[in-house]
Amino acid sequence: MATEFLILFLLLAANGLFAMAELAIVSARKGKLKRLAEEGDRRAAAALELAEEPTRFLSTVQLGITLVGVFAGVYGGDTLAQRLQGWMMGVPLLVPYAHWMALGVVVLCITFSSLVIGELVPKRLALRDPESMARLMAGPMRLLSTVLGPLVSLLAGATDWILRLFGIAAHSEPTVTDE
Repeated sequence: MATEFLILFLLLAANGLFAMAELAIVSARKGKLKRLAEEGDRRAAAALELAEEPTRFLSTVQLGITLVGVFAGVYGGDTLAQRLQGWMMGVPLLVPYAHWMALGVVVLCITFSSLVIGELVPKRLALRDPESMARLMAGPMRLLSTVLGPLVSLLAGATDWILRLFGIAAHSEPTVTDE
C-alpha cells in the first residue's frame, strides 16, 4: 500500500509544480526578469518568453494539471478504494455500504490532499519569490509546451477564438499608469 501512496503523492506533487509554475510566471515582475535576461540569465529569458505568450503557457499548465488530476483520481479511486473497501467488508455493519463509503473517503482524501499539496502550498511558495520560481520552472514548462505542442495549440487556438467571439483582444498588455 506504501507504493500506492507514493505514486499518488508524486502525482499530487506534479500537480503542485504546475500550480507553482503558473503563479510564479504570472506574478513575476517582468522588469526584474528582463534585467536578469539582459545580464545573460537564460532561465529569466525563458520565463519572460512564457509570460509573453500567456494563452499558450496557461494552456500548457491547464493540460498538465488536468492530466495529472485525472490520473490521480482514477488511480486513487481504483487502487485505494478497493483496499479500503476490503477492510470495511470485515465490519458486518458496513458491508452493504462498503463500496460507496470507501470511494467517498478516498475521493475526500484525494481532494483535500490535492488542494493542499497540489495547489495551496506550491502557490504560497511561488508567491514568496516569484522571479526565482519562474526562472526555475521556465525550462520544464517550455519543454512540456513543445512536447504537447499540438494539444497546447488546440487549446490556445480555442481560447483565442472564444475571446474574439466576445470581442476581447486575445493578446493585450495591461496599461501601466502612475497611479
